[in-house]
Amino acid sequence: MLAPFLILFVMFYIVPVLSSIALSFTYYNMLQPPRWIGLANYRVLFLEDDIFLIALKNTFAFAIVTGPLSYFLSFFFAWVINNLRFSNAFALAFYAPSITSSVALAVVWTYIFSADRYGLINKVLIDYGMIDRPIIWLANPNYMLYVVMFVSLWMSMGAGFLVFLAGLRNVPADLYEAGDIDGIRNKFQQMWLITLPMMKPQLLFGAVMAIVASFAVFDIAVALTGMPSANYAAHTIVAHLYDYAFIRFELGYASAISVVLFLLTFTLGRISMRIFSSKDE
Repeated sequence: MLAPFLILFVMFYIVPVLSSIALSFTYYNMLQPPRWIGLANYRVLFLEDDIFLIALKNTFAFAIVTGPLSYFLSFFFAWVINNLRFSNAFALAFYAPSITSSVALAVVWTYIFSADRYGLINKVLIDYGMIDRPIIWLANPNYMLYVVMFVSLWMSMGAGFLVFLAGLRNVPADLYEAGDIDGIRNKFQQMWLITLPMMKPQLLFGAVMAIVASFAVFDIAVALTGMPSANYAAHTIVAHLYDYAFIRFELGYASAISVVLFLLTFTLGRISMRIFSSKDE
């Protein structure tokens, strides 16, 4: 009964990962057979590719800010919505941006952050006298990464948010009643002493999803700031991977980038499993 899942998992996950690892040690341009070059791709990646180092710095900055924030906000809003009437309607409103096309959302946010005085952000700032000339949000290297972070946080109420909401609804009500009898005085104590310990599987899933999403940022960054962005200020690891894989067709080098990204997300995922795994498991 496990065979269908295992076969598909091996075909579409294990085999591609192993193939990428093998190709990362070769020079492969799709026109010629792969040629073994050892660690040359990794040496170039970390010692000679300045753009990759910029992408690595941008991705880490993005992940450090949006990863924990999106994780906390997903749980917080799920907890608040779970205590409201018409919670399903609120959940749909929060979840909708995460399933909307990045290109469609980019059209909306490009208008909001438009560089002229008719852009909504610039108009508000000018009307209140906070600035005297429009700010070029999506082309100024000083601002564009922060704009991408903001929009990504707005889109972050995805699968993790739904899992948190489902976990909150599955906590047995009699535990809360027992907690009230034992002296729990408010909702925050209830959440800390009862809800969080009962939601460790959901918290683990949400942490892994937040890590993967924060390191895999690409679509919205490219849609808002272009490919490549000015001075590579919003260039990410996935954008660098896309550049070498689908524009330059240097698949061996692109595979080395993908292996580095895989190791980063895998390591952080294992750390999350250590943090959220139950001691009795």
